[in-house]
Amino acid sequence: METGTVILLIIIGIIALLTIWVIAAYNGFIKLRNMVEEAFATMDVYLKKRYDLIPNLVETVKGYASHEAGTLEKVIQARNMAASAGSMEEKIKGENMLTGALRNLFALAEAYPDLKANTNFLDLQGQLQRMEDEIANSRKYYNAIVKEYNTKTEMFPSNIIAGIFRFVRKPLFEVSDETERERVEVKF
Repeated sequence: METGTVILLIIIGIIALLTIWVIAAYNGFIKLRNMVEEAFATMDVYLKKRYDLIPNLVETVKGYASHEAGTLEKVIQARNMAASAGSMEEKIKGENMLTGALRNLFALAEAYPDLKANTNFLDLQGQLQRMEDEIANSRKYYNAIVKEYNTKTEMFPSNIIAGIFRFVRKPLFEVSDETERERVEVKF
């Protein structure tokens, strides 16, 4: 074979390998992005169930603590803000506010022994606790997938493909208020 032909075959081989790598890297990003979206959607299902449960809980508390309207209104406002959030960042912020408002609601319930003994309230509180466990598990899964995606967007050489095709970092679901990092204990 001629030297020119060998060089041409080597160049074609290199181009073919680069093309295969670009396709594989791009498809890897698509797969991870879809997994991030699926993880967020799964978490959103649990959050929706919690949003549906909160008005029932608030109505139950209202009967016992009607003069605590400010606390109850804050819970509903936080729920509505979280439920209507558009972006992942807004949803995370809204969820953090809702967690704090629920903590205040349960603290309020401590002052009303009759409420703590109410079977409807206890049932709602149990449902909410189970929902919080499901949400925590879905947040862990979401954060694990986001971590994998973000790592790929930053590591060389896949960061080149991320830059070319505009794959950007996704937000982790983190607690923004230090007091919320403490475990919420619900005692009735």
